[in-house]
Amino acid sequence: MTFEPGRGLCVQTVTTRDHRGDDPMNANGVAELNEAKGADRNRWIALYVLCTGMLMIVLDITVVNVALPTIQDDLGFSQNDLSWVVNAYLITFGGLLLLAGRLGDLIGRRTVFLSGLSLFTAASVLCGVANSSGLLIGARFLQGIGGALTSAVILGMIATMFPEPRDRAKAMGLFAFVASGGGTIGLLVGGVLTETISWHWIFLVNVPIAIVTALLALRYVERDEGLGLREGADVPGAVLITSSLMLGVYTIVKPAAEQGWGAGETLLLGAVSLGLLALFIAREATAKTPLIPLAIFKARNLTGANVIQILAVPGMFGLFFLGSLYLERVLGYDPLEIGFAFLPATLLMGILSARYTEPLSMRFGAKRLVITGLILIGLAAALFTRTTVEGDYAGQLLPAMAIFGIGAGLAFPSLMTVAMSGVDMSEAGLASGLVNTAAQVGGAIGLAVLATVSATRSDDLIASGTAEAHALTDGYHFAFWIGVGLVAAAIVVASVVIRHVPMTEEAELAEGPGPEGTAEPAYSEAA
Repeated sequence: MTFEPGRGLCVQTVTTRDHRGDDPMNANGVAELNEAKGADRNRWIALYVLCTGMLMIVLDITVVNVALPTIQDDLGFSQNDLSWVVNAYLITFGGLLLLAGRLGDLIGRRTVFLSGLSLFTAASVLCGVANSSGLLIGARFLQGIGGALTSAVILGMIATMFPEPRDRAKAMGLFAFVASGGGTIGLLVGGVLTETISWHWIFLVNVPIAIVTALLALRYVERDEGLGLREGADVPGAVLITSSLMLGVYTIVKPAAEQGWGAGETLLLGAVSLGLLALFIAREATAKTPLIPLAIFKARNLTGANVIQILAVPGMFGLFFLGSLYLERVLGYDPLEIGFAFLPATLLMGILSARYTEPLSMRFGAKRLVITGLILIGLAAALFTRTTVEGDYAGQLLPAMAIFGIGAGLAFPSLMTVAMSGVDMSEAGLASGLVNTAAQVGGAIGLAVLATVSATRSDDLIASGTAEAHALTDGYHFAFWIGVGLVAAAIVVASVVIRHVPMTEEAELAEGPGPEGTAEPAYSEAA
């Protein structure tokens, strides 16, 4: 009932409608809501699919190590040729990451991902049925190519699927755990498969996993068209950068590791690799359609994140590699025991990456988490310098493992978020390839340096009459201190170069009202 001037009291009839009725506006709203929920669910499934693909690639880098003695006996490898089972994979993998990432931008990231997965699967079959050293090494070269194509575009795909800061931080956390913690899982998997079945199955197990991953990727990962090859079809540039990286990785894993960094072959090949890199930069600066637009390095966070990776990843790789040697050669651990020894670090990395790093990043900012995590990684490396020949696991190793796991779980997911912030989505594949290349090539260089100085230190001590166990331990300590120095340099870069990743207005509002009822940012953008 209402009162209208000039008409007096009027009775107004109100028509109600059952919410379950056929209101087209209501039906459309429900349909749109359900569609949005379905799209959100699909992208998280797509993330798990992509991370499964990444896990296979990471596992294949380390899973072979524990099986090398068995492979050598079975296929009759010489000691010198045995290293090529690992090196063949690393050369093509590290050399093609950058090119593969850019190809993802040009022809479509899903296309490159699936192509790489197909090649990786076929090469895994060849590795699994290999009955000669030549066939295994050739198949490992192919595996490296497939691994580069598969992994180079994943980070760019994740950044595109999760533009919101909160979701992106959570997704990057899962990716970073797989990328950094998967190697430890490889030690366990390799030991179990080699001891219980056969070394062939460390490769054949990839096949069913890859097939399921490919089918799920076709279903849940959205197809992207790419910019087109005409936007970056720089064939001379592609040849120069790929040749430079592959020759550089070869120099690191072969002459540098075997003859030393001052050897004539090492210096010559290193100079050629750097010369090719210089020619590539000159080419890209003048090319009409460059393979890698040099302007991407103006993204301060991307450049800073790559420098941090080059400095910090060797410390992490060194801790795993030299720590494994210490457990094996000094304490006498077998492969399974080594895997379980590193398990606390892996579990803590996984728990933090999957559950806690994202809210902490939203609360304190990715930059602060990177710095905090790097400090903890440096502390863990310093604790490894306190290990003894007797090796008390609970008192000496476990605290270092735990601190390292926490540090890596905080730093690397946040570093992925930092690296992809401010990058245009049309160049996300290139940025992803840069990040992966910095990690793998930086890790290879750093690990070669740490392994070389450690071995040289131990050999000098043994020659002077020091007992082998003490000489080995001292050599590992020397390398760990270098790792501490590299991580300290990474902390300086993170403090000076990286800027806080700004949150979107929507993300700030999602944090809820502040103390006085107004929405406030989860963290200040001030350094």
